[in-house]
Amino acid sequence: MARLADYFVVVGYEHDKQGGGDGQGRILQRFPEKDWEDNPFPQGVELFCQPSGWRLVSERLEPSFFVAVLTDINSDRQYCSCFTFWEEADGMQAQKSLLSEGDDDDDGNMRPGRLFAPKSLVLVSRLDHAEVFRNCLGLIYTVHTDGVSVALETLIGNLLTCCIPLAGGSQLDPQSEEEHVRTITLGAGDRQVIQTPISASLPVSGCSVALLFRQLGIINVLYLFCAALTEHKILFLSSSYHRLTDACRGLLAIMFPLKYCFTYIPILPGKLLEVLSTPTPFIIGVNSFFRSETQELLDVIIADLDGGTVTIPECVHISQLPDPLLHQTQAALSMVLDPELEVADHAFPPASLQPSALKIQDKEIRAVFLWLFTQLLHGYRWCLHIIRINPEPIIRFHKAAFLGKRSLVEDDFLMKVLDGMAFAGFVSERGSPYRPIDIFDELLRNHAERFCLKGGSPRQLTAHIKELTEKLFKNENPYPAVAMRRSQRQSEGTPVPPQSQPSAFPHLDEVAVQLFIDHATAKLKAAPPIVKAEMKCMVPSGPSPGDATEKNGSVLANSARRLEVVRNCIAYIFENKLLEAKKLMPAVMRALKSRAARLCMTQELNQHVLQNRAVLDDQQFDYVVRMMNCTLQDCSNMDEHEIAAALLPLVTAFCRKLGSGTTQFAYCCVQEHAVWANMQFWEAMFYSDVQNHIRTLYLDFKENELPGPEPSEGSEEERGALEIASEQRRLWPTFSKEKQQELVQKEESTVFSQAIHYANRMSYLLLPLDTSKNRLLRGSGLGDAESVTNSYVTNSIAGSMGESYDTESGFEDAEGSDVANVVVRFITRFVDKVCTESGVTNEHLKSLHIMIPDIVQMHIETLDAVNRESKRLPPIQKPKLLSPTLLTGEELVMEAMRVYLLPDGREEATSAMGGPPLLPAEGAIFLTSYRLIFTGTPVDPLVGEQVVTRTFPVASLTKEKKIAVSISMDQLIQEGLQLRSCTFQLMKIAFDEEVASDLAEVFRKHLHKLRYPQNVRGTFAFTVGQAGGMVVEQKSKEKNQTFNSWQTSEFLQGFKLGHTLGRVGHSTAALSKNLMKTAKKTIGRQYVTRKKYTPPTWEQRSSFQSQLEEDEISVSEELDQNPHTLSSTMKPVDRQTMSNVVERACCRDYQRLGLGTLSSSLTRSKNEPFRISTVNRMYTVCRSYPGLLIVPQSITDATIQRISRCYKQNRFPVVCWRNSRSKAVLLRSGGLHAKGVADFFKTPNAPSAAGPSQTDSISLEQEKYLQAIVSSMPSYSESSGRNTLSSFTPAATSSSDASDKLRQPKIGALMKQVMGSREDVPSGFGKGGKRAKIISYYHPRASEISQNSARGKWGSIRGTGQIAQLAGRDPPQANGSPADTHFLHPQRSYLYIIGDKSQLKGSKQDQFQQWEVVPIEVFDVRQVKTSFKKLMKACVPNSVSFDPNTAYYRCLEESEWMCLLHKILQVSVLVVELLDTGSSVMVSLEDGWDITTQVVSLVQLLSDPYYRTFDGFRLLVEKEWLSFGHRFSQRGAQTLAGQSGGFTPVFLQFLDCVHQIHLQFPMEFEFSQYYLKFLAYHYVSNRFRTFLLDSDYERIELGVMFEEKGEKRGPQTFKSVWDYIERLNKKTPIFFNYMFAPEDGEVLKPYSCISNLKLWDFYTEETLSEGPSYDWELVQSRPEQQPDAERPEKAVCVSRRRVVWPCYDCHSRVLPDAITKLLQELQSLEMELGKVPEKWKDTWDKIKSTQRAESRLESRASSRSLLMSSNISHQRRAQGACLHDSMMGSSINLALEAEGGVGSSSAGNLGSRPSTSTLYSQFQSTESENRSFEGILYKKGALLKPWRPRWFVLDKTKHQLRYYDNRQDRECKGVIDLAEVESMVPGTPTMGAPKNIDEKAFFDLKTTKRVYNFCAQDSLNAQLWMDNVQSCLSDA
Repeated sequence: MARLADYFVVVGYEHDKQGGGDGQGRILQRFPEKDWEDNPFPQGVELFCQPSGWRLVSERLEPSFFVAVLTDINSDRQYCSCFTFWEEADGMQAQKSLLSEGDDDDDGNMRPGRLFAPKSLVLVSRLDHAEVFRNCLGLIYTVHTDGVSVALETLIGNLLTCCIPLAGGSQLDPQSEEEHVRTITLGAGDRQVIQTPISASLPVSGCSVALLFRQLGIINVLYLFCAALTEHKILFLSSSYHRLTDACRGLLAIMFPLKYCFTYIPILPGKLLEVLSTPTPFIIGVNSFFRSETQELLDVIIADLDGGTVTIPECVHISQLPDPLLHQTQAALSMVLDPELEVADHAFPPASLQPSALKIQDKEIRAVFLWLFTQLLHGYRWCLHIIRINPEPIIRFHKAAFLGKRSLVEDDFLMKVLDGMAFAGFVSERGSPYRPIDIFDELLRNHAERFCLKGGSPRQLTAHIKELTEKLFKNENPYPAVAMRRSQRQSEGTPVPPQSQPSAFPHLDEVAVQLFIDHATAKLKAAPPIVKAEMKCMVPSGPSPGDATEKNGSVLANSARRLEVVRNCIAYIFENKLLEAKKLMPAVMRALKSRAARLCMTQELNQHVLQNRAVLDDQQFDYVVRMMNCTLQDCSNMDEHEIAAALLPLVTAFCRKLGSGTTQFAYCCVQEHAVWANMQFWEAMFYSDVQNHIRTLYLDFKENELPGPEPSEGSEEERGALEIASEQRRLWPTFSKEKQQELVQKEESTVFSQAIHYANRMSYLLLPLDTSKNRLLRGSGLGDAESVTNSYVTNSIAGSMGESYDTESGFEDAEGSDVANVVVRFITRFVDKVCTESGVTNEHLKSLHIMIPDIVQMHIETLDAVNRESKRLPPIQKPKLLSPTLLTGEELVMEAMRVYLLPDGREEATSAMGGPPLLPAEGAIFLTSYRLIFTGTPVDPLVGEQVVTRTFPVASLTKEKKIAVSISMDQLIQEGLQLRSCTFQLMKIAFDEEVASDLAEVFRKHLHKLRYPQNVRGTFAFTVGQAGGMVVEQKSKEKNQTFNSWQTSEFLQGFKLGHTLGRVGHSTAALSKNLMKTAKKTIGRQYVTRKKYTPPTWEQRSSFQSQLEEDEISVSEELDQNPHTLSSTMKPVDRQTMSNVVERACCRDYQRLGLGTLSSSLTRSKNEPFRISTVNRMYTVCRSYPGLLIVPQSITDATIQRISRCYKQNRFPVVCWRNSRSKAVLLRSGGLHAKGVADFFKTPNAPSAAGPSQTDSISLEQEKYLQAIVSSMPSYSESSGRNTLSSFTPAATSSSDASDKLRQPKIGALMKQVMGSREDVPSGFGKGGKRAKIISYYHPRASEISQNSARGKWGSIRGTGQIAQLAGRDPPQANGSPADTHFLHPQRSYLYIIGDKSQLKGSKQDQFQQWEVVPIEVFDVRQVKTSFKKLMKACVPNSVSFDPNTAYYRCLEESEWMCLLHKILQVSVLVVELLDTGSSVMVSLEDGWDITTQVVSLVQLLSDPYYRTFDGFRLLVEKEWLSFGHRFSQRGAQTLAGQSGGFTPVFLQFLDCVHQIHLQFPMEFEFSQYYLKFLAYHYVSNRFRTFLLDSDYERIELGVMFEEKGEKRGPQTFKSVWDYIERLNKKTPIFFNYMFAPEDGEVLKPYSCISNLKLWDFYTEETLSEGPSYDWELVQSRPEQQPDAERPEKAVCVSRRRVVWPCYDCHSRVLPDAITKLLQELQSLEMELGKVPEKWKDTWDKIKSTQRAESRLESRASSRSLLMSSNISHQRRAQGACLHDSMMGSSINLALEAEGGVGSSSAGNLGSRPSTSTLYSQFQSTESENRSFEGILYKKGALLKPWRPRWFVLDKTKHQLRYYDNRQDRECKGVIDLAEVESMVPGTPTMGAPKNIDEKAFFDLKTTKRVYNFCAQDSLNAQLWMDNVQSCLSDA
C-alpha cells in the first residue's frame, strides 16, 4: 500500500514583499508540518504554482489546474498538482502590493481595491493520478465556495491518510476486483474510483500520446522521439501548462522500454529560465509567454504545441531511424491516426472508418512504438555478458557483437542509442536473468513468429497492434466498466452574483488535520505488513539476432567454393604442400574479404591447435601469419564480427622454433592492427571469457550435486550462462551463508585469475618486437578516438592514458617516454576498470598493480631474445630486381630500393573492373637524374610474369607526402610515400623492411634536391651528359639591370660573327654604345637548331647597305615581287648577321605575314603602316619581350619607351599577326596600370591652362598609338565616312567580297547572343553621334544563376558561365519591347580592346575615338592552379572511394577545368569573329603572359591554317610563348625559387584547347593528338631546354640563346624539343595525322560550350607495361614480342587473338591503325627483299599523288584525301553554329539564314569558296559501310524503265547488295537483301541494253519478289560479281 498524497499545501500571494519587481508566493499552510521519513518535502513549490510569476489581476479568473513534476536528489519524481483560484485582495494589501511591485499604471478607472490575488491548493505525491487529484482539489474548493457543511480539515485529513495498492500488486489474484479497484471518499458525499495499473513497469499515459500526435503530427513527433533517444535538448512551448505536462508525459511514454535519464521539467518557472543553458540534454516545457527568451538557444529543438511546428537548429543533426523501420513506422502510425487513408481510393469504400476513441488511439500509438523497439532491440539478450552472479548479478552489454550480428554497424541512430544513458539504464534494469517479466519481454520472445514482417502483410501488423493495444489498455483500466464519478460543483452552470462572491479561503486548523494523520499512521502500524510477492522467472532471450540475417543469406554471401578454397589452402599448409598453398593464396586473400570466410579460417586454424600449442616451420608460420594479417586488416577496431576475438587465442598458440631454444609466437607479427589498441575490445573479450569461466564454475558445482532440480533431458552443456545465472538466483535464498560465501569467493577468484591472464595477453600484443627503439607500433592506432567503452561507470582510457579526455590515442605520450611504462599504465587502467566493475577485492587489486610491471618486464626480456634470434633467420627469397632502361646521359642518383607499388584510386589495375590484379606489385624504385622509375612484377602469382613499370620525370613532381600503409604482404612494411606528378601519374610506394628508415629519408632529400635545383643550370636539360655539371649560381636581379660583363661575353659569343669585334668593355655603357653603333650586329641569331625557314619570296629581297646610320630597320607592308638577291655591295659580315635575324621566329613569321619585309634602302618608307623596331634590342624597355617588335610606322621609339610605362611589366601593345584577307591586325599587351586607366580614357580636347602635364602627354601618346593602329587598316583609309557595323547586317550589305557576305551575319547574331535579350540593350546603342562604347559583362540575377547550364557556342565570358549582357548608360526599353532599329545596325569599331574589367572601373571614353573597349572578367592563375589540383585528384585519385561526393564525374565537375577551357575558347572565337569581319583586336589581359598568350595563340591557330602544320605550330609556340615571355620557369616551379608558387599549367591549358579544336576539326591539322601529348609531357619534363627560363632576355643572360647546330653532342642528346620531333618524324609517322586534308584559308570556329568539350585522354591513360611512351628511345629499345618466334608447330591450331589490357598495353603499339600497319608491313617486306626501306613520308606522298590522279577522273570532290571512304563520326557545320539552350529551349542559328533573304543569296556563293562542312559531310556515314566488293554495274529498272549504271556495294556483313548513283554518293538508292535471293544465273541482253557489251557480261539475280537484270563491263567482271555474291550466299 502507498499513500495517495504525501503533502497538502496552501500557497498564497506575498503581500509583504519589499522592493521592485514581480510579486512572489509563499506557503501559507502545509500538512503535515513534519516531513515524512521516506519522502521529504520538496523545496520551491511556490515557484511552480505560478510558473509565469505571481501577479495581481484586475478581474477574477477561472480556476485552473495543472500538474508540475519535481525531481529530488535521488532522481525520484514528485507530482505537484496545483489548483489555483483568485481571491479579492483588501484595499490596504492591494495598495501595498502595487507599491512593492512598482506599478506604473495611470488608469484612474481601476480601483486598487478591486485587485485579485492568486491562491493555490497543492497536492504533492509520488503517484501520477492527475484526474484523481483534480477531483479531490476541486471538491475541496467546491465545499469552500458553496458553503457545504463539511469541515475542510476533515476532507484534507481523509485525503492525506488515504492509501491505495501499488501498481502491479493486483497480479496475485487477477479475479479479485478489490485488488484492481480502490474506492475512496473524502467525507463530502463523494465517491472516487482508483484503478491500479497491472504492471508497474509500463507507463500510464491516459490520452497524452494521442494528443501529442494531434498537436504536432507524425513526422514532428518522430523527430522528437529520435532526438530524445540520441540525447538532444528538447523544449516544448505552449500557452497551456496542462498541455505541456501531457506532451512531456506522452514523449516519455513512447520511449518505453527505455527510460529518460536526464533533466525532465514539464513546467519550468520563468525565474529558472537559465536552466535552458545547461550543457546536458533535457526535456523541458515553458510557457509561450517566454518565447522571446528562447530564441537565442542555438542547440535546442523547440516544439510549439500551439502552432504544431518543430524547429531544429542548423547546428543540430538528428539521426533518423533506419530506412525500412522508418517507413514501416510511419505507415503504421498513419493507419492508426487516419484509418480512412487505406481505403480512400477504393471504388466502394466502407460506410465510415472513424479513428478510435482518444484513449484507445493513445494505446494504439504506443503499440506501434512497442513494435518498433522490438524490431530495434530483438536479440539484445544474446549479447549480454554476466560477469558476476552472486551476491548480485553484474551484467555488461557487448555492443559491437550486437551491431555485427544485426548488420547495423553503419547505422548512426542505433549506435547513438546504444551509447546513450537510457540504454545503459535499460541494461542495468532488464539485464538480470531472473526477474518479473512484462509485455516487452514477451514480445521479444515471440518476435520471430509474430513481428517479423518478412513475407508478412500490413494487415498482420494491424492485427498485432490491436492485440498490443488491448493489453496496454487493460493495464491502465483493469475494469473499464467501473467509471470514475466526478463530484459536480453546485453552483456550476449558474453565474455567481457579484455580491455573493466567495470569501477568502479560511485558515485551516493544523491540530485537527494532524489528528487525522496521527490516527491513520497508528492504525497502519498496528496492521500486519502487506508483502508484495513478485512473480519472478527466467527472462526469455528470444531468437538470436543472427537468425534472421542467416535466413536471408547475407552473412553466407560467399559461395561454398570460396570457403572450400580457404579450407584447402589451410590443409595444404599443414600437410606441408606449400607449392599448392602458394597457388591458392591469392584466391584466399580475396575470399577473406567476407565475414564467412574469415570465420571459416579461424575455425580451421583452431582445429590444428593441440593443447594450446601448434609449432610450425618457417614457411608454414609465414603463411599462417599472412592469413591472420589479411583477416585482421579488414576488421574495424570494434571487431563487430568477433574475428579478432576468435584469433586472440590463436595468435598465442601458433609459433615457430628459433635458435637456442627460443620460440616466436604469431602475436609478434600481427600487432599492427588498430583493434588491439581499442579498450572496448579488451573489455568485451575479458567479460566474455569471465562469463565462460563463471558458467564452467557452476556446471562443475552441478556435477558436485549442488541442490536444485534434476537436469533436463537435454545436455547440461548446452545451457547458456544466463540460464545458469537465472537458476542460481532462484536458488540463492535457499543456500546457507557458508555456501553463499564460498560461491562469492570462487567467482571473485575467477575474475582475478582472468585479470592476470589478460594482463599477459595485452602485453603480448601491445609490446613491439623491437623494444629498443623506444617507440610503440606505428600502424596500430592505439587508443583510437573511440572513447566510449562498454562500461557505463567510466568513460574510456583516452582521458586516463593521455591525462586528457581530448587525447586521440591512449599512447599519445609514447614517443617521449619508455615503452614499458606506457604499456604498464595502459594495462593498469584496464585492470582497475574491469576489476572495479567486477567486484574484485582491494587486496587482489593491489597485488595486480604489483604484478603488472613484472609481467611487462618479463615479456620484454623474452622479446629481446626473439628479436635477436629472428634477425639470424635467412632472408626470404624475394623477386629479382629488374633494371630499367636509361636514356643517353641519364644517370642513377641512388641505388635501387626494394618497394611495393600500391594500388591507387584507379580501378583498372586492381581487377576491380575485370582482368588480373596488376597491383600491388613488388619491385624497386630508381631515382635518376631525369626520372623516377618503378619496375617490378605483380604480387599475384597468376600475372607474376608481367613487368609493371610506372615512371614520370622528377621535374613533374608536384606533391610528396608520407602515408600510412596497411596492406597484407609477405613481409612487414615500414613506411610509405605518395608521389604525385603533373603528368598525371601517381606512385604509392611502401618501402620493404630491408630498406632502412634513414635510407628512405635520404631518398626523399635527393628527390627534393633534384626536383628543385638552385637554378636552371641544375636541371636535367643542362646536366645531361656532363660528368660533373657546373651549376652557376644566378645573382639576384635588380630592377633595371642590363648585361654584366660575363653575360655580355656570352651574348657576343653567341653571335658567331665573321669578324673580330674588338675588345668589349666590361661596363654596360660601353656595351650599349657598341651595340647601338652596329644595330644589325646586336640582333643575334636565335633558334639556329631549327631548320631554316625559306618563304617563297625571301630570295627576292632587296640588298642592304653595308653600314647602318639609324637604329631602326624599315619595313614594307607588301612583299617585293621583283626577283633579285642581296646586293653584292653588302659586306659578308652584315649578310651573315641578317641571316641570323631572319632565322628568329618572330622575323620569320613577320616576313610571312608581310609585316617584317626588309627594304632595299634600309630607310623608313612612309607609306608602309608597320615597321620592325629595335627599341628593345637591349631588353631595356621590356625584359619579357623579344628584341624585334612590330609597331606602327608613325610611332617613334621614344614614344614607345614612354607609353610602355603605363602597361604592366612594360608590355606595351605590339602587332603579332595580320589577317591576310581583311588586313586586320591582332595585338597583344599587358594590362594597364591602375593609375593610367582614367588618364587613358580622358578626353584630350580640353587642355589645361597651365599646359598638359606629363601624364596627359602620355595619355595623348597612348591614344596616338592606338589611332596609328586604326589608320593602318585599309578599310579605314578607303572609307569616306563613318564605317559602322551596319555593313554586317543583311539589309545593308555593301561589300562586294563574297567571303565577307558569308561572314557578315555571324557577327550580328554574335552580338545578339553576347548582349542577351533585346530588352537588355540600351536604347542609345548605335547612335551616330557616339563612337566609343564600353561593353561590360555583369553578374546575372539569382534567377539566372539558378539556370546554370551550357549556353551554346556563345556563352558568357564571366566566371558564372551565364549569357553575357550588355550594360549601357541608357535604360532598357519598358515592357520588354525591342529596342530601336539600331540594335540590328550596331556601329563597328576599327579596333576592339579586350581588357580586364577590374582595371577599367570608373573609366570614361571619348565619343570620337575609333576603338571600343570590351571589358571582361577573366580567371587568374590561382584559379588555374586550384582547378588543376582538383583535376589531378579526379583523374588520378589516391584511393578508391565509394562516397558519391567523391565520384569521378562529381570531382571532375567540381574541378571546373572544363569551365576554364570553355572561357578561353569562347573569348578566342569572339576575337576570331571580330578579326574576320575586318576589325583589329588588341588583347590586354593580366600581365600579358598567361591568358593573353593563350588567347592570341588560339586566335592565330583558328584563323591561319599555316599554324596548324608542324612548322607553323612550332613557329607559333616559339613566337607567342617563348619570345613573348611566358613564365615557364615560374609557372612550372622549375627551380627552388619557384617552389612556393606551385605548379600552374597555363601552357597545358592551351594544349588542351588545341586538343578540343583538333577533335572537332580532325582534318585541319597536320599533326596528331600524340604530338600534343608529347608536348604536354615534355614541357614539364625538363629533358629539353626549349621550355626553360621565362624570356629571351634570361636565355641570353644564361648563354643558351644562340646554340649552334654544329655543336658537338651525344648521339641521342637533343637540346631542343623541335629538333627531336623533327628527327623522330622522319623515322615514324607517330606525329602525323593521316586525316590531314585542309581547306585553303579556312577559319575554324569550334563549339565552346562544355557539352561539346571532351576530357583529354592524356589525363587518364596509363601504360603499365612500359610507362609513358613519350621518351621514344625507351619505347623502341624494349624488346617486342614477335609472334613468329613463338609460333608452335604447324600441326597445332594457333589462335591469333590477343588479350589487350586497358591499363597495361599501349593500344597504339598493340593495335596500330590500318595505315600505320600497312606502312610497317611495307617496310618489313622491303627489308626482307634486301632493299633499303623507303621513308614513310615519301611512301605516303606517292600514294596520295596516285590517289589524286585516280580520283580526279571520277569526281573533283574526292581529291581531298586518301581517306575518302573513312568514317568520321563528328560532323561540323561550318556555315553556322547552333546554340543549345537547355533551359529556354531555343536554338539560335548564326548561319546565313539569320536574316531574311540572305540564305538564298549566300548559298549560291558556296561554290566559289567551299567550306569545311562540305568536306566533313562528305565522310558522314548514314550507315555502317562494310564494303566487301564494289564496282559499277548496269541495272535494268522496273517495267518500262531503261538500263542505268549504278555503283554497287556488296556487304558481306549485313548480307546486302546496295547501289548508289555514283561512288561518292552517300545516300543509298536501294538495297537487295541477299536472304531473299533464290538463284543467280547468266542472263541475256534485253531491250535497251548497253551496246558493244559481251553477252557473257549479263547475269540475272532472282529473289522472292522480282528478277534483277545486271550487266558488267565485261565477262570477267561479271564472273567476279557472281562469284562474290555466291560466296556471300554460301557464308550465310
